Amino acid sequence: MIQLTAFDLAQRFLGLREVAGNVSNAQVLAMLRLDDASVAGDETPWCSAFVNYIAWLLRLPRSHSLAARSWLGVGVPIALEHASIGFDVIILSRPPSPTAGHVGFYAGEDESDADDTRVRVLGGNQGNAVSIANFTWERVLGVRRLA
Repeated sequence: MIQLTAFDLAQRFLGLREVAGNVSNAQVLAMLRLDDASVAGDETPWCSAFVNYIAWLLRLPRSHSLAARSWLGVGVPIALEHASIGFDVIILSRPPSPTAGHVGFYAGEDESDADDTRVRVLGGNQGNAVSIANFTWERVLGVRRLA
C-alpha cells in the first residue's frame, strides 16, 4: 500500500493563490474557516490554515489555530538536523515581530550558494500562494513530526 505523506498532498496545492481585491479564493477561505469561522476573506494570514487543512485531510494532529507558532505544541519535536521531507512541519519566526511566525512543510535545503545554505519550506501564504520558498536557518523556531 502506498502511503500519501503530508508533503505529497501539500504539493498538489502548489500555485493556489489568494485573489486580490474584494473577492476571495473559495479554497483558501475554506482552509481559514476550518479553524476560525469568523474569517471574512483570504487577506487573513493563512500559512497555518494551509498546514491545518493538509493535516485535517490526512487525519494528522493539528493546531486548530491560525497562529503559526501554535504548531510548536503539535506532534513530536524533531532536531532540525533530523528533519525529513514528507513528515515534518517547520515553524519560523517573522522578524521584526517577537510573536508572529510562519509555518509550512520541511522541503529540504537549498545549497545553491555554499556560503548561504537555506531551509526550503512548502507552505501557504508565501507570496500570497502555496509555493516552495527559502528561509534563513536563523528563523527556525522548531520542527515537529506529525505522524
